[in-house]
Amino acid sequence: MLELAILGLLKEQELHGYELKKRLGEALGPLSSVSFGSLYPALNRLEAAGAVKAVEANEGGAGAAPIPMTGSLGGELAAYRARRAAVRGSRGKKVYGITERGEALFEELLAAESQSAEDDRAFNLKLAFARYMPDEARLGLLERRRAALVERLARLRAAVRSGRERVDDYSQSLIEHSTQTTERDISWLDELISDERTKQEGK
Repeated sequence: MLELAILGLLKEQELHGYELKKRLGEALGPLSSVSFGSLYPALNRLEAAGAVKAVEANEGGAGAAPIPMTGSLGGELAAYRARRAAVRGSRGKKVYGITERGEALFEELLAAESQSAEDDRAFNLKLAFARYMPDEARLGLLERRRAALVERLARLRAAVRSGRERVDDYSQSLIEHSTQTTERDISWLDELISDERTKQEGK
């Protein structure tokens, strides 16, 4: 899932490691806790596989903005020293981008079925990149997710019925909350599926 997220984000634009980590947190959700300790090994694996390329960035190089002429020699020298420090600080900073092999790998990972359609994070991630999927694959993703949630809802309703006398009020409330959330998710998926079918029929 991490490799899929990395390739999907790099497909949109080249990114520094820090920015990539930040965007991964947004893509995978606030509880994902993507660390540099997991990000860089994943990037190294992708780079070794030829799916990702890394180039050293030189933010203070030829494309940098000119030092303003203030009329004060001391001020201009201070600006120059600050510029040199920024260049030294950026040395070794890499920008990562996707390769042709990475594009193909991204499509493979996006098309691969998750081990479980109930994997919430995997579904949310694939849905975030669903615009890159073929029409039928995108519809299949939504329908599999709906079927999984219908099964989840049946289990939750059974738990509500069987647990009324065996669980405390807080546990019962939590089960009921999960039931309501699942019902809303199914209604949301019904709308997505309907819209998707309408778009496909119109092509």
